[in-house]
Order: sequence, then C-alpha cells, then structure tokens
Amino acid sequence: MPPKLLVDLSQLDLNRVEDTLEGIRKYNRQRFEMELLTGIIHFDAAGQHVVAFKDASPEDFWVRGHIPGRPIMPGVLICECAAQTCSYYYGRTAGADRFLGFAGLEAVKFRGQILPGDRLIMVAKVREMKSRISTFDCQGFVKGAMVYEGTINGVAL
Repeated sequence: MPPKLLVDLSQLDLNRVEDTLEGIRKYNRQRFEMELLTGIIHFDAAGQHVVAFKDASPEDFWVRGHIPGRPIMPGVLICECAAQTCSYYYGRTAGADRFLGFAGLEAVKFRGQILPGDRLIMVAKVREMKSRISTFDCQGFVKGAMVYEGTINGVAL
C-alpha cells in the first residue's frame, strides 16, 4: 500500500510552471544530459516542500539503450530527479551560492514505470534541514499514480 501523500496534488494546478529550466539553473549545477528537471510547479517555503516535473521525452539520452524497443526510465535517473528537486529547494532557501550534493538514499521503492511521453511529478518535503546535512522525503507520480518513493540525504557543498 502506498504511503500517505506528502502533498495533496489535487490542490495544485499541475500545468502551471512557476520556474523554468533557466530558473532551476540558478540553484542546480547539473548541465547537459544531467539536467533532468523540466520545471517547477510549486514552491512552498512555509510548508517546506517543492513540486517539480520531468517530461520524459523520446529524445532523452537513456531511451535508445535502456531496454531497446521498450524504453523505461532507469531507476537511478528517477532518484536523480528526486535529488535535483531537493537541491532546488535547498538552493532556493539557503541561497543560490549553496549547493546540495547527493549523500544517500533510503527506503526507495519503485511502484510503476516512466515511459517516453510521461510527465513525472516529483514532490520533495523537508524532513530535516541543517547547515551540513539535509533529509527530504520524496514521492513521484505519473498520471496520478505513485511510481516512486524514497528519502534523499544531501550534504551542503
């Protein structure tokens, strides 16, 4: 059974783009193939959460080789989408000169597939944010169904 939702997505306009790739670049250092987020839907500093999205495209670098003829987004890239969502939240609250590096994963579960053409909605909610280490609970959704859950640990770099 899926866990309790971190954010009630039915209360958000999931087609609204609050921040584009250019805005994401202010807080996340990844570039080229490793820029996985497409946009930010909702940022809530008071509620300590952020909702981002990744539009999986037939042109994404992983499509050709990750199960030819039946491409499925690799789990490691789903985890990276979660980490980049957390990093965006961290940078936007701690300052653009700060960067949250990937320090670990806990309790990751994949509950569905992400295919080219899908929009992955990624939710990250702060569990704990300290000067050096931060922890976020994350969930990913495609067409309203939870496809990912896990905890991301980040370290300030």
